[in-house]
Amino acid sequence: MKIEIKRIGNSEGFILPRELMQRLGLKRGQELHITELAGGGFQALPYDPDFQKTMEIVDDIIDEYRDTLSALAK
Repeated sequence: MKIEIKRIGNSEGFILPRELMQRLGLKRGQELHITELAGGGFQALPYDPDFQKTMEIVDDIIDEYRDTLSALAK
């Protein structure tokens, strides 16, 4: 599905077609959690406060053990 980024007020955004929102079970006003993916893409998931807290913990662990994780990745 092709979706165009458009000017919305003083911001930029995109509008999801109604049929896509229905298939994904999304509602107007619902918050999404956006994750950047390797290669320049992104993933949008329904916002979950528990998931947000988990991601903050993961970010802290990655920062603390960056060298160790880098060595293990080789």
